[in-house]
Amino acid sequence: MAGIFKASDIIRAAEEIETRGEAFYQRLVDAMGAEGDTATREVFEFLRDEEARHRETFRAMGARLAPVEMPAWASEDEYVAYMRVMLDDHALFRAGDAAGSGLSREAAIRLAMQFEKDTMLFFHEMRELVPVSEQAVVERCAEEERSHLRTLTRLLA
Repeated sequence: MAGIFKASDIIRAAEEIETRGEAFYQRLVDAMGAEGDTATREVFEFLRDEEARHRETFRAMGARLAPVEMPAWASEDEYVAYMRVMLDDHALFRAGDAAGSGLSREAAIRLAMQFEKDTMLFFHEMRELVPVSEQAVVERCAEEERSHLRTLTRLLA
């Protein structure tokens, strides 16, 4: 039997990813400096603002959610452990506050790409935990992360 999971826990994790993403991109903006690559700095500024917008999207979603059923294949303990591994392995949680300092332009872009990929994976898993009425919101955020990844790929080329 599927257990009851507090969707607010996963929403708080999404908000934390977005909060850290905003700070991460601000560090990259700062690392580019006023004399640095203008195009790269502008992309990082845009992505920073997107992270803040996503955080507010999740905050609003969290206010609407009630407890939801766990996937049939998992107990609550198993799923919480699984999501913890996903968060602990997320690029931002691994990179910590050092992200952005002393990185080359290419390394900064590649780290940003990893952040976007890890966030897409998290959102994919998150989509399965929210009610059907909220899944489109999560999918829209995941699609925006895909768009960010495409932007970073073009920037790298």
